[in-house]
Amino acid sequence: MLEISGVSAFYGKHRALDDVSLNVARGEIVVILGANGAGKTTLLNVIGGLVPAASGARIAITEGNMAGRDLSGVPAHNIVEAGIALVPEGRGIFGELTVRENLLLGAYPARARAKEAATLDRVLGLFPRLRERLKQTVRTMSGGEQQMVAIGRALMSSPDILLLDEPSLGLSPIMCGELFHNLASIRGAGLGILLVEQNARQSLAIADRGYIIATGRIVGSGTAGALKTDPAVQRAYLGAGDVKA
Repeated sequence: MLEISGVSAFYGKHRALDDVSLNVARGEIVVILGANGAGKTTLLNVIGGLVPAASGARIAITEGNMAGRDLSGVPAHNIVEAGIALVPEGRGIFGELTVRENLLLGAYPARARAKEAATLDRVLGLFPRLRERLKQTVRTMSGGEQQMVAIGRALMSSPDILLLDEPSLGLSPIMCGELFHNLASIRGAGLGILLVEQNARQSLAIADRGYIIATGRIVGSGTAGALKTDPAVQRAYLGAGDVKA
């Protein structure tokens, strides 16, 4: 559903991404693993239209009204209309607004407006805690609850592909478990998810496939099961010792 190829990006003279190619299918979770500064956030921001790709890049959705169109260089709001929604690191929510107001802002794209009520009901079914707190100001909520709002707002845009940048950052172990359970449920609804996540163990537990990025380049890939048992992945991301599949 999402296909990118030949993606490079620069910050001034610094090359942050170098000829990156990957794909995400419908109903699939794909995780990106890499050290800090490897280019993971830049990759999501390029796909989401927040950072420009260098010439020669191709970013495309294979379904929908923009199927086959190269989205590299397309403004971010049109990326959302194409069916790609980004939940950035740090969440990017509106802290002074209520839960309801944050969620409804997510339904602003034209692709989402006609089914706003039905989508809201699905989001609140996925995150029952938000249904109880629709009138609560978001800044007064816990980090885990705010992350639910951020993901819910992205889902309100009716995306085909969900981009998530470090969603478990700063969350308690209990909230992390709930988050990953919800991501598996979202995948079950048919969305494709591209996930950048520091918690390699839990992300590989729910992912279908993964890519490893280092210094802006894809240096490895495979099924989640294969990556979990790869000695190099174990040493770098899962800690020493054997890892159960």
